[in-house]
Amino acid sequence: MTTVEITYVGGPTAVIAIGGLRLLTDPTFDAPGEYPVGARKLVKTAGPALPAEELGPVDAVLLSHDQHPDNLDTSGRTCLQGAPVTLSTASAYERIGAPVRVVPSWESVELDRPDGGVLRVTAVPAQHGPDGSLPLVGEVTGFVLSGEGLPTVYVSGDNASLDVVREIADREGPFDVAVLFAGAARTPLVPDAPLTLTSQDAARAAEILGADQVVPLHFEHWGHFTQDGSTLTKAFADAGLTDRLRLLEPGASVRLP
Repeated sequence: MTTVEITYVGGPTAVIAIGGLRLLTDPTFDAPGEYPVGARKLVKTAGPALPAEELGPVDAVLLSHDQHPDNLDTSGRTCLQGAPVTLSTASAYERIGAPVRVVPSWESVELDRPDGGVLRVTAVPAQHGPDGSLPLVGEVTGFVLSGEGLPTVYVSGDNASLDVVREIADREGPFDVAVLFAGAARTPLVPDAPLTLTSQDAARAAEILGADQVVPLHFEHWGHFTQDGSTLTKAFADAGLTDRLRLLEPGASVRLP
């Protein structure tokens, strides 16, 4: 089996190199500052470790959702125009148009690999908060990457539900690598529950998915995260899963599995 290489840019943004293709997750390259979301604002505390122009070409963008500036910002929208295709939700297509390609949950797109094979990208559900929060937070998707001779990789997007993780594990698992958006995000929009996985739930998700390796994203660099790398380290240690956690420094890469 070939490997997958993940380069952590910052926030939800990473480059996943698999099967000879390079995929960019939720592009965010704007500077630190305050970013409005309706009448509210999100505060970005750190910029990307790598500027967009240093990443090189990508073959596709995996966009979990477009409606929040911590998942797609102004500079990130420019990145979409330079990529051959952006895979995302119907809502994202309605707001952005081309180059977004809609991939409904459980449907797949095949991307041609340089070796003559294909990389299958399957859209999977994501629940951006507690039950009933969809009208408030909007549509989100996750992704599963798979193909002959390739590791199977889950990219969660902004998901807070372990029930969703169980459904994905049942239908698409087990997984070699899980890229989990964590941080236990909280905002006044949904004040009583996290909008993304807690550190403890990220560890539980690793077990549910059967993931040999876990790379967390989207757990730092924004003020609305209530947990961070230290709580992830503790949660995975408490669960006896320290050997699965690959907590990257911004700008660093890891080759898995």
